[in-house]
Amino acid sequence: MHVLVTGGLGFVGRWLAPRLEKTGARVTVVDREVEITDPAAVAATVKAVRPDALVHLAAQASVTAAAADPAAAYRVNFLGTRAVLEALQRHAPEARLLLVSSSQVYGSAPPGAPPFDESSPLAPRSPYDWTKAAADLLGADYASRGLDVLRVRPFNHTGPGQREGFFASEMARQIAEIEAGKRAPVLAVGNLDSVRDFLDVEDVVDAYALLLDRRVPAGVYNVASGRGRSMREVLEGLLTRARVRPELRVEPSRVRPTDVSVGSAARLQAATGWKATREFGDTLARVLADWRGRVSAA
Repeated sequence: MHVLVTGGLGFVGRWLAPRLEKTGARVTVVDREVEITDPAAVAATVKAVRPDALVHLAAQASVTAAAADPAAAYRVNFLGTRAVLEALQRHAPEARLLLVSSSQVYGSAPPGAPPFDESSPLAPRSPYDWTKAAADLLGADYASRGLDVLRVRPFNHTGPGQREGFFASEMARQIAEIEAGKRAPVLAVGNLDSVRDFLDVEDVVDAYALLLDRRVPAGVYNVASGRGRSMREVLEGLLTRARVRPELRVEPSRVRPTDVSVGSAARLQAATGWKATREFGDTLARVLADWRGRVSAA
């Protein structure tokens, strides 16, 4: 199987490509050298590669950056997805598309709410959410016209190599900088009582690899652990492995109402046998060790 991966030099792509190669797949990775919002460039790439499957990871993944420039997020997340769908329809109509959406298309729920499943209504709340929801629905439209599209909604995932700006990685970076004496011993935090469904990136790419199997029915699949962790629990998991104990300072601009976003992956498990297996404490230890190395190198 020949797999084309867009956004393949990003955080998830760097884990996915070797994972697919271990299964015997031939992987072609494209990143910024192919402008994802340029339909002609995307079409030329698909025509040249003629993939059996395509994993579409290219996206504006930062909620903050999308809020700062919604038009750019729309171009990358929606128009980029449209360019990929059109290119496949014209030049590789038999290929399987793994369209990576986001759990944030569901919005969030009040404390005590049940996990989101694939039938939960979409309730996007921010420019990032809106663009990902629009791309998700566009994928459904092309699927209704015969394209082999799997829409995948991963919940929060982290691991070594993730950039700053994502909660676990951002806290690990700041802790590593404090340990190295490059930052005052203070962590600026928001509402630590909100709950999210955190995964190891390696569990996520395992799910993506399984979903490329043609025996798995097309449709929409959550990638989730089914276990909620408060932001406080995640931060404490990092601090118990830290060499410092910084002050936690609540920054009013970061405070949001307490909410919950946890997913059910029952459909994915039924279709593939997948479940999250990595111990999250080990994941946090690896994230912190990775940031120590990056801070030291800098």
